[in-house]
Amino acid sequence: MARLSDYRLLCFDVYGTLIDWEGGILAALQPLLSTSNAEFSREHLLTVYQELESAQQRITPDMPYSQLLATVHPLLAARLGLPAPSDADSQRFGASVGTWPAFSDTVDALQRLAKHYKLVVLSNVDRASFAQSNAGSLQGFPFDRIITAQDVGSYKPDARNFVYMKQAVQAEFGVRPEQILQTAQSQFHDHRPAQQAGIRSVWIERPGATMGNTAGPIFDWRFATLGEMADALERGE
Repeated sequence: MARLSDYRLLCFDVYGTLIDWEGGILAALQPLLSTSNAEFSREHLLTVYQELESAQQRITPDMPYSQLLATVHPLLAARLGLPAPSDADSQRFGASVGTWPAFSDTVDALQRLAKHYKLVVLSNVDRASFAQSNAGSLQGFPFDRIITAQDVGSYKPDARNFVYMKQAVQAEFGVRPEQILQTAQSQFHDHRPAQQAGIRSVWIERPGATMGNTAGPIFDWRFATLGEMADALERGE
């Protein structure tokens, strides 16, 4: 059986895997939610949000992520029966991406994993939002390559994002697809298209996560946290 150490490069989803995407979104939605006495479960909010976000990504695949969030914000309000937010409120929601917090294990795990792998970002955000996250909760971690949806012109799970990444790491690092591990939480955005692209994957399950889940999860390795993956690598698994 293959071991984690047999691979040369980890391709990361960031928001949901390294950064608490769901917690960040819910915190940024509080001003909108406070306009009504209506109560919504965490699962309902995140399910409706992901549905609207994914639809908007298909409609406007070249729209920068922060602008896309600002576009989705009033649509979510309408879907939930809440008062329409102001344009300024929606822009603040879109700008919140760079403030979303990293999971507590992320930075230490990245530092340990970097001793063995090239670490590459393949994220559904825009360059400016990722730069804010990297300078902020990711503590300036030096990824070997950063690829955003803005660079590609489409959003995962579009196959173009994985084609772009494979070509980039082959050209820059001489890494072939069979030497890559897609390392991500979302089955929808990452694991299914990675399998179609001929890339094996590590599921960072992040217990309690709602967005990106699908029936019949696909993965080659499975860990609750990135820290657990780093532990397994150091044990030689």
